Amino acid sequence: MIAQDISKLTDRYQTTVPAGVRRQLKLGKGDRIRYRTAEDGRVYIEPVRAGEDDPALAPFLDLVEADIRARPDRLRAFDGALRDRLEALVGDVDVDLDAPLSPDDE
Repeated sequence: MIAQDISKLTDRYQTTVPAGVRRQLKLGKGDRIRYRTAEDGRVYIEPVRAGEDDPALAPFLDLVEADIRARPDRLRAFDGALRDRLEALVGDVDVDLDAPLSPDDE
């Protein structure tokens, strides 16, 4: 028989991985999990172990490299002034991760 566990989604679409699933996948606090969706609609959950490549990282780095090769004149040093501008944009932003999402964000 296939094991079955149920969990509930919060207002922010978060859930707790049931204890039986955590034990089966040998998950601990802070571990990452990957969701894979098959064409038939089944969703598979698997642990992401240390050292596994991020599937988005290589394509992103390829894009950055191609852009640098195509337009090296656009490459600029990251100086203190840019850091200060970025800090001014987001430095005082408070985020409440427990607050429900607005209808626009869902």
